[in-house]
Amino acid sequence: MNADDLTATALAMVASGKGILAVDESVGTCTKRFEAAGIESTPESRGAYREMLFTAPGLGDYVSGAILYDETIRQQTEVGTPLVNVLNAAGIIPGIKVDAGTKPLALAPGETVTEGLDGLRGRLEEYRVMGARFAKWRAVIRIGAGLPSRNGIEVNAHSLARYAALAQEAGLVPIVEPEVLMDGDHGIKRCEEVTSEVLGCVFEQLAAQRCLLEGMVLKPNMITAGSAASAPADADEIAERTLDTLRRGVPSVVPGIAFLSGGQSGEGACANLNAMVRLGEVPWELTFSFGRALQYPALEIWSGDAANAPAAQAALLHRARMSSLARCGEYSAEAERSAPAT
Repeated sequence: MNADDLTATALAMVASGKGILAVDESVGTCTKRFEAAGIESTPESRGAYREMLFTAPGLGDYVSGAILYDETIRQQTEVGTPLVNVLNAAGIIPGIKVDAGTKPLALAPGETVTEGLDGLRGRLEEYRVMGARFAKWRAVIRIGAGLPSRNGIEVNAHSLARYAALAQEAGLVPIVEPEVLMDGDHGIKRCEEVTSEVLGCVFEQLAAQRCLLEGMVLKPNMITAGSAASAPADADEIAERTLDTLRRGVPSVVPGIAFLSGGQSGEGACANLNAMVRLGEVPWELTFSFGRALQYPALEIWSGDAANAPAAQAALLHRARMSSLARCGEYSAEAERSAPAT
């Protein structure tokens, strides 16, 4: 592990004005989204979709890195260029999702644990040789009656930390993603309480595993009310509670915090990030690592037809530019209404 290289890559991932594009959907998830848009899901169609995204002109002006799935990091363009090379040529750092998804946690009804540690050292080395420079692992925490349990939090935090240590050993920057889901009718205060406990446990475990905090990126949820809550919070309250939670639980040496969108619309996620950035000084770079909030409506516009690629790319670039403005505290409704970038 070269600490200087890890730190330099982590800083590049949270570079000013840029964020991280999450395109790490599994084959199953991507197939569901394709089917909803009327697109046949095949290795070829999924590859063509990712090629369309990655070749959007000027995407590297707004995106510092892209999180890939195992299938994607192995794919090539129609003319045989590895997609990793396409990203590098655009100035976008390739990364890779390495967890194997969630499974029910034994003797813990309603809770899950993320699997994938078995054989991870070898997979990380393979991905590094293939061109990945960072990795990602997602833990999922649900809020509900009696949930989450302390055991559920600790098991997931331990797995996140073991993954992060293995990633750094392999020379890859770990994105550490402990996601407290928006699903449910809980209020924003409950989300804040749970997220605070989760972050505290995660950083305890990272310290126990001797992870280099300067060589990682945190990818947390924003502090929001549940998606079915009777009293949704506005952007100012979300921003205040999110930053208060981060100040309590995230060491200042962490280079950056790249928020997940967590089911929020692109506009909503941008408004909330913008409000955070405008609140004032914090010790970390605040940026985005959005998936659906960046990719849509590009997927619907593309619809599997190469003739629609320019319009789909324009929609992607518009969302990327809006996210970049939010990351700089310059997002506005007026900017949102502006014509998509071309």
